[in-house]
Amino acid sequence: MAYIDDQGTQKANLSYIRNSMNEPLLEREHELDLARRWRDKGDEKALHEMVRSYTRLVVAMASKFRNYGLPLGDLIQEGNIGLMQAASRFEPEREIRFSTYATWWIRSAMQDYVLRNWSIVRTGTTAAQKSLFFNLRRLRSKIEYNAEREGLGEDGRASIAKELGVNMKDVVEMEGRLSGGDHSLNALIGGDGDDEWQSFLADERPNPEEIVIGMKDAQTRSKWLKQALAELSDREQTIIMERHLGQESVTLEDLGKELGVSKERVRQLEQRAMSKLRDSISKHISSKDEALMAM
Repeated sequence: MAYIDDQGTQKANLSYIRNSMNEPLLEREHELDLARRWRDKGDEKALHEMVRSYTRLVVAMASKFRNYGLPLGDLIQEGNIGLMQAASRFEPEREIRFSTYATWWIRSAMQDYVLRNWSIVRTGTTAAQKSLFFNLRRLRSKIEYNAEREGLGEDGRASIAKELGVNMKDVVEMEGRLSGGDHSLNALIGGDGDDEWQSFLADERPNPEEIVIGMKDAQTRSKWLKQALAELSDREQTIIMERHLGQESVTLEDLGKELGVSKERVRQLEQRAMSKLRDSISKHISSKDEALMAM
């Protein structure tokens, strides 16, 4: 269902659209001159003239995304952001019209906005998902029309996957995602039911007993590690602490400079220290339960 603006918003949108369509088109040489003045001299007047002349592109693109049920004014705003991004990156020497270059940025900005706002759940994060989101309905309608039936079969899904260069799994998942909208977890099951959907969601978090056991296991492993470290030399302890137990791992080269040895020597000491740690900890594992605790 398309979003319907209130009267005041509709009036503002129409005024913006009318003004955009009345902006004069730029001749090629004047356009390039404006682009150079903005890039080389930071001439904001030149930037504003160039951008205003192509807001018609934003309006035209926004009309193509109206069917996703989002406010026209918001689509135009996002498109204007894309237009400004295009203006900041445009290179006149590439000998292409600004309109051609800006169209990609405008479309990209609007697509990102649609993907962020079409659903409360993020719909497309990968290139394959984005491609399917914006093309699946069109390709599906084409296939259903040619096959004179409703619904996609395996052949239809395979055809879409091949045309868009995506996996069949992605096609199936997006087909299911687009077939239903968002639903509240507080919605009642059945017309006269008292139970909500969220009442049937399984809680996959660990129970209190598992949390306590995990804390005990962590304490035991920490105790074993502390004892094993105490058996190492000062230099070996420094290497293990810096390479494996710090917030950021220090490189072999930096450690070599700190300890006054070569990078290769640090690597050898590290391997020897790790071997000592494994041997020390393995001595604590004297039963099956302790072995499971250390995993």
